[in-house]
Amino acid sequence: MTETLQKGLEAALKLAPVVPVMVIENVKDAVPLARALVQGGLPVLEITLRTETALDSIRAIVAEVEGAIIGSGTVLTSQQLRDSRKAGCTFAVSPGSTGKLLSAAEDEDIALLPGGVTASECMALLEWGYIIQKFFPAEPAGGAAYLASLASPLPQIKFCPTGGITPALAPSYLKLSNVITVGGSWMIPKALIAAGDWAGIEKLAREASALK
Repeated sequence: MTETLQKGLEAALKLAPVVPVMVIENVKDAVPLARALVQGGLPVLEITLRTETALDSIRAIVAEVEGAIIGSGTVLTSQQLRDSRKAGCTFAVSPGSTGKLLSAAEDEDIALLPGGVTASECMALLEWGYIIQKFFPAEPAGGAAYLASLASPLPQIKFCPTGGITPALAPSYLKLSNVITVGGSWMIPKALIAAGDWAGIEKLAREASALK
């Protein structure tokens, strides 16, 4: 069951220490932005469904950016999960979980990374078969110290913490035994996107890809 629910997800998340969390406002930025991130050593990208252009951006990146592994983010409904699969995503990320969403994931051929914070939430997801979970919002929820405290009672769960993580904070998460990678957006500042400074973004991505 678990292999089907999160097929290929662990291998993908292990490709880089950071997964860029992207909010794309203009479709024209999608391909050059994704290409800069991939060339900078961050091939696994989460594109949040917070904008009207998100799905079109995903389709463009899937079609044009070689080496990119695309996931959708802020997936809240079964329809968004279905749309993500149809757009070409290999995984989908949710900030939390609901029974409806988890049930839908059992019928869709797309790996789901659901969010859990409390021990009870994480245990509930584990019962559904989710051994890889998103920890969100990471910093407001207690940060690396809180996440470290879950490792002993719940060693079988691996996390992708996201929310408030900076280059300075990332290493404190990455050293934890129960962290597989972290999510962040510091390597894609809005000013560089607006300026079309893809070389600058590639440089920031390269720095992020070297984090340990």
